[in-house]
Amino acid sequence: MMREALKRLHPLRLHTGQADFEGQFKARLHWSSAQDDAIHARVKGILERVRLQGDAAVLALTRELDGSSAQSLAELEISRAELKAAFEGLPLAQKAALQTAAERVRHYHEAQLKACGLSWSYVEEDGTRLGQKVTPLERVGIYVPGGLAAYPSSVIMNAIPAQVAGVGEVVMVVPTPHGAKNALVLAAAHVCGVHRVFTLGGAQAIAALAYGTATVPRVDKITGPGNAYVASAKRQVFGQVGIDMIAGPSEILVLADGSTPAHWVAMDLFSQAEHDALAQSILLCPDAPYIEEVLMAMERLLPEMPRAEIILKSINERGALIQTGSMLEACEISNRVAPEHLEISSKTPQAWEPHLKHAGAIFLGAYTSEALGDYCAGPNHVLPTSGTARFSSPLGVYDFQKRTSLIEVSETGAQKLGAVASVLAHGEGLTAHARAAEMRLVSDRQHLSAGEPDSLDSLDSSDASAASTQTRESARKP
Repeated sequence: MMREALKRLHPLRLHTGQADFEGQFKARLHWSSAQDDAIHARVKGILERVRLQGDAAVLALTRELDGSSAQSLAELEISRAELKAAFEGLPLAQKAALQTAAERVRHYHEAQLKACGLSWSYVEEDGTRLGQKVTPLERVGIYVPGGLAAYPSSVIMNAIPAQVAGVGEVVMVVPTPHGAKNALVLAAAHVCGVHRVFTLGGAQAIAALAYGTATVPRVDKITGPGNAYVASAKRQVFGQVGIDMIAGPSEILVLADGSTPAHWVAMDLFSQAEHDALAQSILLCPDAPYIEEVLMAMERLLPEMPRAEIILKSINERGALIQTGSMLEACEISNRVAPEHLEISSKTPQAWEPHLKHAGAIFLGAYTSEALGDYCAGPNHVLPTSGTARFSSPLGVYDFQKRTSLIEVSETGAQKLGAVASVLAHGEGLTAHARAAEMRLVSDRQHLSAGEPDSLDSLDSSDASAASTQTRESARKP
């Protein structure tokens, strides 16, 4: 059967010089994220049911959809003692791997905190202080996929930056169909210091986190990947709570100059294709013989892959091997794609990195496989997909914080700023705004203390205030 499958391995082959390149390239990039109406309607009903019925709805849905036998929602919470026991029961190699990954991810996000996550302020000459106050969210929910696959890496990548940011409480939900718990996922929650864990999944888990129930606390933000129902639920509860992003299928784009072993690149392309039949793997390279080497390596390696059928479908329907005129042209095409994962598989990756503007994460050099970023390199693996890297960023400490502006205007500063605000407020027809600023001006207060009428024409302390008077006089004329 696999021999027949290999005959069908036919990723799209393109050359940027061919006449129909643009049309074929755009068609291959296209991925419809149009909302499935049936899923949307089903999720809407689940959300409303949980919002109105709380625990009862969540329990009923979990029994119905996940085969749970729990008699109360409280039974679906995993204690911290059980999380610790799961960790203690792991083989030594798994313990060490979890701890190393968590330490590296924590170290990276602590550096991120120092770079962009701290409050700051400055004082102007007149004593006015301006700044920004950065505070962590109080409670966040992280969704960790479960069922057919287990993702301890998702626990690490979502919980660690929340912890580093200073979030007060991290609540994790993970589906456990028919009660099957994954020890590695529970151990990861222990290593990352997750506060509460509920064995809930799907749209009902998102609803419970967004609205809160008698048992599941309401959170301020929900992060983490999930299936189409989870994605639809996150989209629909946005506004009630914050969300990280609506992620599409996984993507990898490899820029290769032909210097990396072809089978390395072939496996890197497989590493994303094995996620999902909708995942996209693209190779951009100016070296035609090398592209053939990569294709032959893909054919040779495919039978070894447990998820070969998924890889085959992904490569054939969404993959592409593209010959470019140069590495520079490859960089230009990459910027158009704005991929989730971008590998620069080159002897001189630093030479090409400055030309690359849009990507979720950039992996430089032959030894930097995307898989290392997924698990333990340090930067977050929750990345923008579907071209949204043009305007979006990886999950980070900043996603678990909020920023508040600080403004402390001195008496001297109020004389200058009040006059400017007065001009602009009168220009917008907002008289109360203008008067609130004018009342703090020395000239206005002097007139009032002298018993003179409260005149809107008393601002002559600066050119700006004179302009304000002129604006008000104009506004009074019929």
